[in-house]
Amino acid sequence: MDQRPEKTGVLIANLGTPDGTDYWSMRRYLNEFLSDQRVIDYPRWKWQPILQAIILSKRPFSSGRAYDSIWNHARNEGPLMTITRDQSDKLSGKIATQFGDQVMVDFCMRYGNPSTASKVKAMVAAGCTRILFFPLYPQYAGATTATANDSFFAALGNEAYQPAARTVPAYFDHPLYIDALAQSVQAALPEKPDVLVASFHGMPERYLAQGDPYYHHCLETARLLRKKLGWSDDELVTTFQSQFGPEEWLKPATVDEVARLARAGKKHMAVIAPAFAADCLETLEEINAEIRDSFMAAGGEVFTYVPCLNSDAAHIEMLYSIVVENLAGWL
Repeated sequence: MDQRPEKTGVLIANLGTPDGTDYWSMRRYLNEFLSDQRVIDYPRWKWQPILQAIILSKRPFSSGRAYDSIWNHARNEGPLMTITRDQSDKLSGKIATQFGDQVMVDFCMRYGNPSTASKVKAMVAAGCTRILFFPLYPQYAGATTATANDSFFAALGNEAYQPAARTVPAYFDHPLYIDALAQSVQAALPEKPDVLVASFHGMPERYLAQGDPYYHHCLETARLLRKKLGWSDDELVTTFQSQFGPEEWLKPATVDEVARLARAGKKHMAVIAPAFAADCLETLEEINAEIRDSFMAAGGEVFTYVPCLNSDAAHIEMLYSIVVENLAGWL
């Protein structure tokens, strides 16, 4: 019988990144992502022919070009991979100072590599009898938090000896999260802009009607950030980006709202993306290109993107505190 000391695993999870920017790497990644019925919940018989025959014949080319524009060519990986690994390493170091080698910290991706299943298997092999799974999504959504948890539970189902398991809940209103966001705004904006746009990833409106709390979590994060900064309602506005498909999505749409604000006389704009724990395609390419261009074309003059919390010290401290809170009773 294995007599190794028992360990506790902490597995942080993010969305994912393709293995490369070429057609087939992009197609594999997009196929896995867009086949997830938490993301696109149309009946498979209706959606899969459209996805396989139409979308995946064209979109890998355009998505590949977009990814290539932000790719970490030195390490041949997407920025989300680089940043999430750094977050994991820094969190691991901080936890080690408190708990030594009792706790094993690692990261996984919901789509692509490293997969959730591979990391759960590695933790079990390393002697982890308990695993805390931490989806890096401040605001809960079925298409992010829930599907990440689904993959974790499915991975546990493949283990002969299942470790005890916990999942970290949404932290959209955690005081240290709000503090970290406020610090990032102050660091990036020595001069107060005319308006700060808090741009969250969008979702179809009907998901809200079905009971998904994401929209309300986003509004509360924005309200708390506005309060922390001491700004008025018209100095920080909430929008939603990345619309996909023909359905009605949450409004206002970021790309349209920034143009409206520019035409209304807001010449100096900053945009922050509080729903993303790490910079990725949606921030580095969509916000810093498409959304910036929309603002400037409508008469805007100064556009500042406030980076995600990434591996900032305040963010790592927040992640550490949330992990310790959720390990209570285990250590």
